[in-house]
Amino acid sequence: RKQGKAPCITRSPEAGPRRLRGRDRLLKKMAKILLVEDNLQNKILVHEILVMNGLEIIEAKNGVDAVKAAASGAPPDIVLMDIQLPEMDGVTAMRIIKSQERTKHVPVLALTASAMKGDEEKLLGYGFDGYLAKPIDIKKLIEKITESVYAVKGPAKTL
Repeated sequence: RKQGKAPCITRSPEAGPRRLRGRDRLLKKMAKILLVEDNLQNKILVHEILVMNGLEIIEAKNGVDAVKAAASGAPPDIVLMDIQLPEMDGVTAMRIIKSQERTKHVPVLALTASAMKGDEEKLLGYGFDGYLAKPIDIKKLIEKITESVYAVKGPAKTL
């Protein structure tokens, strides 16, 4: 992939400004996201969306860095993993992260431009916990993160 590609993100018309409400507040208190993306424009856009929603972000530019980041310090609450990465692809990195005792519970969502019929099922079959096709829909991104973190962490306590 070339770094000069147009950003892969869209805003659905019904999305509007997204503010944390209800169980979404769980994210603000608890979610540390490992964002694995090699395309600089995509990384900046997704990073800004996540930061605007009060999330802590760790970044990795390839699969090797993703495995290292997931293994160091406290594990992330969720991983957003591009599939086509340099050095180590996203599927291999996800499998390594899922094979480690301390990170096997961490949801890993595929973040990919592969949006052909059957791609979602294929990636879920590889072991991903969710799928987000590029261009990214902001509302779906926040919903998938919320659902995944909520499933692992349980209901939010009163803030």
